[in-house]
Amino acid sequence: MMNTAAQDFRGKTVVITGASAGIGAAAARAFAERGASVAVVGRSPEKTAAVAAQVGGKAHLADFGSLDSVRALAADLLTTYDRIDVLANNAGAIFESHRISGDGHAMSIQVNHLAPFLLTNLLLDRLTQSPDARVINTGSLQYRKARLDLDNLNGTGVRYRKLEAYGASKIGTILFTRELAHRTRGTGLTTSAFHPGAVATEVTRENTLQRAIMKSPLGKILLLSPEQGAAPLLHLAGVADPQSVNGAYFHLLNREEPKNEQARDARLAQLLWERSAELTGLPVLPHASAGGIRDVDGPA
Repeated sequence: MMNTAAQDFRGKTVVITGASAGIGAAAARAFAERGASVAVVGRSPEKTAAVAAQVGGKAHLADFGSLDSVRALAADLLTTYDRIDVLANNAGAIFESHRISGDGHAMSIQVNHLAPFLLTNLLLDRLTQSPDARVINTGSLQYRKARLDLDNLNGTGVRYRKLEAYGASKIGTILFTRELAHRTRGTGLTTSAFHPGAVATEVTRENTLQRAIMKSPLGKILLLSPEQGAAPLLHLAGVADPQSVNGAYFHLLNREEPKNEQARDARLAQLLWERSAELTGLPVLPHASAGGIRDVDGPA
């Protein structure tokens, strides 16, 4: 179980995607309360600006359905901030139907995996300049029942099931976290992923029924608050010994060995990284070694 005591983030710069509402907005407020300078990233100009005003931070607009928008966001962040201490890859969505982005990728895999993969890599040099930088990735319980097909990330010719597609993208989140930990070993940067729980957020913004349930009295009873959902993010960003959680996955506040064979597959993590680099136009760098990702994990 984590110690959730408040951390001091004075002097640190925290970038939070999907920060215009839900977990991201709650995290932005909590980081600001703890002294951080917060870069508030969102799609909605009005909502993003409102949260930025609340936390005394700067608003940055991006649409993860466009990789050019992600590239523009990275350039904006690099121009604005001399240092980045925490990158919270929190933006995500469940898509009601199978849609292909202008970049040629299924929206589920692009928004939930390829876009944060690209953003992290574009910010990596700036992140590793900080002595204790963290990349924290928001996952989902849906990964447990999904399967990631590396040869068919777009789901071509397969019946579309929204939760399976979302879950597959969140297998990508766990594998990305593990492989990032491996590839940045020795730089001082650490990374973790977490499932925030069943939280009332805009991740299901395309589903009218689910939005209604979230706003109903029943939803308020059954669902966690955004503040509760943000708790693991806050802790992982400030844990005293980040190497102890490097490459790790958390279910709520508890460390968990991923309950899906694919999410534990070091070779698949390597191949997904290389494939993601190809799809986002990044250099396909060789794997650092043939060793497994468990080498970088702390004690279970």
